[in-house]
Amino acid sequence: MQANHTMSKTTLMKRYIASLLFWGFATLAVAQVADTTVYFSAEVPPRFPGCENLDTTAVVRQKCSEESLLNFIYSNVQYPLEARMNDVEGTVVVRFIIEKDGTISNLEVVRDIGSGCAEEALRVVGAMNEIGVRWTPGLKDGEPVRVQFNLPVKFKLEEPLPYTIVGQDTIYSVVDQDARFISETDSISAWIVKKVKVPAEYQDTCLIGDLEISLLVKPNGRAQVLDVSDYNNLGFDLQFEFIAAANASSGMWEPAVYEGKKVTSIINVPVLYQTMDPSCYQLIRSFERAKQLSEEGLMLYNQGEVESGLAKMSEAIDLFPDHANFRYVRGQAYLNEELFDEACVDLRHVQKILPLSAANGLVDLICK
Repeated sequence: MQANHTMSKTTLMKRYIASLLFWGFATLAVAQVADTTVYFSAEVPPRFPGCENLDTTAVVRQKCSEESLLNFIYSNVQYPLEARMNDVEGTVVVRFIIEKDGTISNLEVVRDIGSGCAEEALRVVGAMNEIGVRWTPGLKDGEPVRVQFNLPVKFKLEEPLPYTIVGQDTIYSVVDQDARFISETDSISAWIVKKVKVPAEYQDTCLIGDLEISLLVKPNGRAQVLDVSDYNNLGFDLQFEFIAAANASSGMWEPAVYEGKKVTSIINVPVLYQTMDPSCYQLIRSFERAKQLSEEGLMLYNQGEVESGLAKMSEAIDLFPDHANFRYVRGQAYLNEELFDEACVDLRHVQKILPLSAANGLVDLICK
């Protein structure tokens, strides 16, 4: 939820992905005791969760299951630093048993490429039990059975495309020259704040909060708001005025340039709403302090000082418990520490304030 500003092409590093391939099952059982038999295949293969409510064929559900498993791996695998530094690429294969109750067991590495890749694959797959992921078990003669599953995880360093296509727009995330707001006196953030017409019902209040406006800047200098993140849930009426003010900047931009060509890009504009009424001074000071605490907490956490970092994040939230960005930052830290209950409290709070945020996918995956 931090602002993702457009990157310069000269600073672009290789992006890395981990992709998933599916290997078929063999056909023979490897044990002969009825209750503990492990099959290499089943009449109905086991399925990763997320597709069982589809009113469709078994083949479609199986394909959906494979895509859900792929998404789980994509969302959670982190390319090990050692592997990135040494340009290590290849496929790690892990093997595990999908039990009758949908849990996994007997997790082991079948093939390793080194530099921490196998450990990372084990970490992600091993987290399934911990966060409550339950497979639909395989069936034989209509009964659940234990099935062995081989999971190849491919680690590959890739150069990303410099653009994405959204609707009819080709939006560049890598440019040689950023889009630039044309003003001799104001930044785009300050200009928008000056242009906002504050609704009457807000004028005698001490509401305070920050928003982030995603602004599409086209080759002709036209600007259009794509999205607004209202981190303090200030309300639609105020959001509408900020959108109107941001759209009014249309024609006041020099567009981004890529390889000598004017291109469409996105500029993320942070703006702050606050009243200057003297009676609100203490609240304003508290808000400034909370933002500082959250930033300091994140910095400490990233430096390996986990407890100190989380403590400062929590101080910020104590001051402003409904600030979505403060909650999201701490929720991500809790996830990294595998404190899933604590993470879910924060992420659910974010979901209430920003229903379309990245927190939704995380809540659906890890929170009951």
